[in-house]
Order: sequence, then C-alpha cells, then structure tokens
Amino acid sequence: MTAPTTTAADTRAFELHAGALRLAVRPDLGGSIAGFWHRDTPIMRSTEPALLQSARLSASFPLVPYSNRLAYCKFRWKGREYTTQRNFGDSPHSVHGMGWMRPWEVGAHSAIDVELRLDHPGDEHWPFAFEAVQHFSLTPQSLVAQMIITNTADIAQPVGLGWHPYFPKRARSRLHVELSDRWDPDAQQLPVRKVTQPGIDGDIAHMEFDNGFEGWKGPARIRDEKFSLQLTSNLPYLVVYTPRDKDYFCVEPVSHVGNAIHMADPVAHGLRTLQPGESFEATMAIEVAVL
Repeated sequence: MTAPTTTAADTRAFELHAGALRLAVRPDLGGSIAGFWHRDTPIMRSTEPALLQSARLSASFPLVPYSNRLAYCKFRWKGREYTTQRNFGDSPHSVHGMGWMRPWEVGAHSAIDVELRLDHPGDEHWPFAFEAVQHFSLTPQSLVAQMIITNTADIAQPVGLGWHPYFPKRARSRLHVELSDRWDPDAQQLPVRKVTQPGIDGDIAHMEFDNGFEGWKGPARIRDEKFSLQLTSNLPYLVVYTPRDKDYFCVEPVSHVGNAIHMADPVAHGLRTLQPGESFEATMAIEVAVL
C-alpha cells in the first residue's frame, strides 16, 4: 500500500478488485463494508456503496471497543463508575461499541488493499481514548480483515473486538461450525446461562439463533447454491443470528461473551485489559469457492 493518506471527507466509498471478487467499503459509515461480490452475485448482504444509508444496513461493520450489549449503558471498572449512551433503536443497552457510528479515515491503499483509521478521544459513548485501524485485503479467492486497537488513554481500559458480517439467506443456505457451548439470553437479550452445544449443522431456514457461542474450532462453513465459504478468525467466540423473518443471517467472530464487563470475571469471558500504549489485534478471513 503506497498511496498517501486521505480523509473520509475526500472519499465516501472505496473499492478493491481481485479476479472476479469486488469489495466496497464506506469509511464514512462506520468503516463498514458496503458489499462483497463475485462478479454481480453478492457473497455477503450487499448494497452498492453510493446507495448505502447506514452501517446497520451494510454487509459488515466493526465491533469496537466491545461487541454485543453493554447492559443498561453503565459499568464499573477499576473502582470507578462509567456510563455510555443508548445507540441501537429502543434497546435499553449500548450495543456493538461505537466504531460503527463514526467516520473512519482512509489511509494507505492500492487496488487490492486499504487501511481505515479511527481516532477516538473519549466521549459519552465510550469514556476511554483509543485508536483503531482496519486493514482489508482481497485476493481472487478471499477477503482478509485485520483490526488493531491501541489504548491511547493514560489509564487501563476494557476492550473487545469483532465484526458483524451479514450473509444472504438463499434457498439452500447451510451452516456448519464446531462449538462447545451456547449462551442463552434473558428477556433483555443479555447472556445469563451457558449450556452445552456441540456444534451447529443444518439449514439456516430451520434455525432460530440469537446467541453467543464458545469453543469455536475450525472454520465456520457457509454453503448455498452459489458459494462455499469458510470463515476463520483468531477470535475464540462466535455470535450466530438467524432470524426467521429476514432474508439474511449473521455469523460474527468476537473476542468476548456479550456483556462480559458485568460478569464476575470479565477476563475469563474474553474481555481484554489494555494498558496505556498496549494494542490488541483481531483477524477474520472469508475464503470463497464458487459452486
């Protein structure tokens, strides 16, 4: 990547091309992926970048500095009380961090890779300062994403990372993934009970998950009449969302259990403590085979 840094104001959309694959990102809409296609066929839920209206309608958006729900917009950390803000419709919680709500800057880029940057000074949505960088790179067979968060505050902060990819639900969409446990939520969609779940294997149309999972091993395999996909990550947890009434489903690599910050031992449930100047890196790859 050799091009000079530009700002999000200079370009609303940026595209990568490798073979028959095309990736479009919207730095100004939360550093999100607008679409991912093989020629004209969407691999992820995809919208032409000029038509995308929000990160929540994208193909994928970053989860930073935490994933899933932070209960009731408040938490205690290192002996102090902190608050966040509601940011997800009528949910009483703050959801998916705040990186998806902010414009990211376009950094160095080429035809097959791009870097996006977010400098967060700390505010009412997240009280600690940090810098986040996303790298997207494309080959003729795969998309690779990397995200690095660095604590730029002068005190330690809790951190989690992940991505929220959406996939189109097709007639023969199937999911196979090896797991060990499932977290069942309460009425407020907060995980409260861990139960054994040896894996997921079946038609998406017959599933009704909105759960976090532990013990993820090997690739998550997504297959339909168009593609065979393998999703891998260095992150140990997975969120699977398969709404019956939607034309999409989600398979989300994440670094921690939802609402881990309120659990008795947040570190045991994946939440990281970053000291000033420390960084944490996440990766996600989607390999694409055309059927």
